[in-house]
Amino acid sequence: MSLSREFCDARAQDAADAAADATLSNVRDRELRSEAAWRAMSDRIRSTERAREAKEAERAATRAAESVALWPDPRG
Repeated sequence: MSLSREFCDARAQDAADAAADATLSNVRDRELRSEAAWRAMSDRIRSTERAREAKEAERAATRAAESVALWPDPRG
């Protein structure tokens, strides 16, 4: 199963809400740790997405440069 940022963000918000509603300090602490873990997962997913987008842009630029080298403009 692949996690999405939206899923992780929703679980983090659920944990934050549960922490806010908790009356016992150990439950509140557990929910805050859970929130932090879900937010960290979301941040890692976001970082991976950005790296993937940057790599794809780099590949596209390389393909474009290679295309120009292989097929120069006939007008000079």
